[in-house]
Amino acid sequence: MRPVDASSTPPPRHTRSALGVVLRDRRPDDLPLLAHWLTDAGAEWRRWDAPYFPAPVTNRTMETYVAHMAAHPPDADEQVIDVDGVCVGMVNRSQEEPEGGGWWDLGILILDPAYWGGGVGTQALALWVADTFDWTDAHVLTVTTWSGNERMIRLARRLGFRECGRVREARVLGGRRFDQVRLDLLRAEWEAGPW
Repeated sequence: MRPVDASSTPPPRHTRSALGVVLRDRRPDDLPLLAHWLTDAGAEWRRWDAPYFPAPVTNRTMETYVAHMAAHPPDADEQVIDVDGVCVGMVNRSQEEPEGGGWWDLGILILDPAYWGGGVGTQALALWVADTFDWTDAHVLTVTTWSGNERMIRLARRLGFRECGRVREARVLGGRRFDQVRLDLLRAEWEAGPW
């Protein structure tokens, strides 16, 4: 998380979930595990995270990304998902243009399928939403996925996100067409919710 002067800014509302999920800066000892999962062309996560891009393109992108992580310090807009001391994935965020407009897009990737379906993704995204609202000027958050990734859509809805855009049949996978789906969440909705 970002360093903060406790006298001027309130602490984050969420730091650890009931499942032992923590969001933290990437550490050097995370790199071998992240490199393994991110560059494994057969990793299960690739079937769900933009699988419509050709594998060679994804392979090059992931290799470049791993090299970037090895050469640069952790970024406050990217955190490791840690479950009881084990790095199981990552979250990230980026500000949509123009800067200062209050729109941030979030991403989440649970790399190890052993951590799918048990609430880790929900807890991690809830922590990330809270962190983003606590540390940025965000007025609205978005997540973007495809209609074949029903788990991601359910996860976002569970946290109060609503569908705000759909590009019908925009993605092709295995000869079938899928929609591109975007969901959004306003700061006021998050603050009024049961989180």
